[in-house]
Amino acid sequence: MPSPSRPAEPAKPRPPKALELATVDEDDLRDEGTFTGLGFYDLELTGRSAKGAEFRQCRFNRTDLSGTAFVKVSLTDCLVERSNFANLHGDQSTLLRVAFRDSRLTCLQWLDGVLRDVTLRDCRIDLSAFRATKFAAVAFEDCNLAGADFTGADLTGATFTRCDLTGAQFSAATMTGTRLDQCDLSGVAGVTSLAGATVSTADLVTLSHTLAAALGITIADTPGAA
Repeated sequence: MPSPSRPAEPAKPRPPKALELATVDEDDLRDEGTFTGLGFYDLELTGRSAKGAEFRQCRFNRTDLSGTAFVKVSLTDCLVERSNFANLHGDQSTLLRVAFRDSRLTCLQWLDGVLRDVTLRDCRIDLSAFRATKFAAVAFEDCNLAGADFTGADLTGATFTRCDLTGAQFSAATMTGTRLDQCDLSGVAGVTSLAGATVSTADLVTLSHTLAAALGITIADTPGAA
C-alpha cells in the first residue's frame, strides 16, 4: 500500500534585501493602507484597526499588534519574529507566504480567512480560533495550540509537528490529507472530523481513548493483563 502523500511544503516568504524602517508617525495602521518593504521593529501598534490594508514584503520584529482588528487585510511575503499578535481579531483576511517564529498569538481570532504557504514555529497560539478558515501548505511546528478552535476549517493542507493540541476543537473540520506527528491530542473535540487525516503511531494511544469517549465506548482492563 502506498504511503499517504504529504501536504505541500510551504513556500518561503520573499522579503526584499533591504527594508525601510517603519515609524508610528509615518506607518501607523490605517484603512486601505499599503505597506511595502517596511521593517516594523520594536513598535507598539496595539488596539489599532485596519480594513482592506495590505502588507507586502514586510518584517515584524518585537512588534506588538495585540488587540488589533483586521478586516479583509492581507500579509504577503512577510516575516514575523518575536512579536505579539495576542487577541488580534482578523475577519476574512489572508496570509500568503508568511513565516512566524517565536511569537505570541494567544487568543488570535482568524475567522473565515485563508492561510497559504505559511510556517509557524515555536509559537504560542493557545486559545486561538481559525473557524471556517482554509489552510493550504501550512506547517505548525513546536507550537502550543491548546484549546485552539478549528471548527469548520479546511485543514487539508496543514501539518502539525510536535504541537500541543490539548483540548483543540475540530468539529465540522475537513481533515483529509492533514498530518499530525508527535502531537498531544488529549481531550480534542470533534475527533470524528479527523477521518482522512494521517496520525503518527506515537499519537494513536491518546487518540484512541478520545475517540472511544466520543463514541460512548468504555475501555475496560482485561483481568490478568500485565
